Amino acid sequence: MKWLRYLLFPFSFGYYLITKIRNYFYDKGIFKSYGFEIPIIAVGNLSVGGTGKTPQIEYLIRLLQDDYSVATLSRGYKRDSSGFLLANKNSTAMQLGDEPFQIHQKFPKIQVAVDADRKNGIENLLQLQNKPEVILMDDAMQHRKVKAGFYILLTTFNDLFSSDYLLPTGNLRESRTGAKRANVIIVTKCPENLSSNQKVEISKKLHCYTKNETIPIFFSAIGYSNKLQNKTSEIALDSLRNKSLSLVAGIANPTSFISKIKEFSENVQVSIFPDHHSFTAKEIEKIKEDLKTKIGITTEKDFVRLQDKINANTFYYLPIRSEFIENQEEFNLIINHFITNSLK
Repeated sequence: MKWLRYLLFPFSFGYYLITKIRNYFYDKGIFKSYGFEIPIIAVGNLSVGGTGKTPQIEYLIRLLQDDYSVATLSRGYKRDSSGFLLANKNSTAMQLGDEPFQIHQKFPKIQVAVDADRKNGIENLLQLQNKPEVILMDDAMQHRKVKAGFYILLTTFNDLFSSDYLLPTGNLRESRTGAKRANVIIVTKCPENLSSNQKVEISKKLHCYTKNETIPIFFSAIGYSNKLQNKTSEIALDSLRNKSLSLVAGIANPTSFISKIKEFSENVQVSIFPDHHSFTAKEIEKIKEDLKTKIGITTEKDFVRLQDKINANTFYYLPIRSEFIENQEEFNLIINHFITNSLK
């Protein structure tokens, strides 16, 4: 209820003071930030969840993994382990968290690590015999204890940070001025027909909060595969027409995922769960029951949690990618330029 969130505005002011003081202490060196000689790229946002951090991390992995030894580091949200953990062939989604495990499965060439204490995580990675040349930190915009060399700030087209408010009235984890730490901003989940005028207007709004108006702003969209996949097979989206489908989504904002599937069939049963949801035995049994008469489709993040619990040939996930609407090569050059200079 939106009106209730506005009633909580006094609490937002208190939240503002706490985050403002914390950032001030880091900016002035009262709280120590630790830098490292290795190139570290932090991908994050100012709001809570749903901006497309994992697809953007995966984009960076594809860009860099053939030229550098790459490691990812995240806290491993809702994992059942603690401390520093480096993924190996025996790791599970419960040990690493769903998103790190997803990356571990998709990119066997890279190192995937989790640690709530990012400083400790980086130090452990650098002690490895085959230590990484580049570290990608996921969801690290507010992790001021580590000073990354390069910050990529994500904000969604339909929920720009420039129009949002602090928790609990809005969804911001810190004030809009946090954008001053960004080296690059990417507006994610844009419509593919985004006009030049819209880009100019959005850039003006966002540049009000950056350190200067030369900070590059890019626009990206979610690119959906034309095939569903599971552990052993794949099927074309076109084959779903007129089929009975059961959708399972436990992500921050499943709207576009649901809309995409509904392009192919109107006979869709949708089950929505909270982000990073831990499915109960009863919920899993319900999904299995639905698969007796329907084709099951979920998100890639949910699939890594469910794949060993629902061994069904009719249960699939829809792969996605972050795709730049334009200026992809410019973005790639900026990233490679940062790494090249950092390694000199």
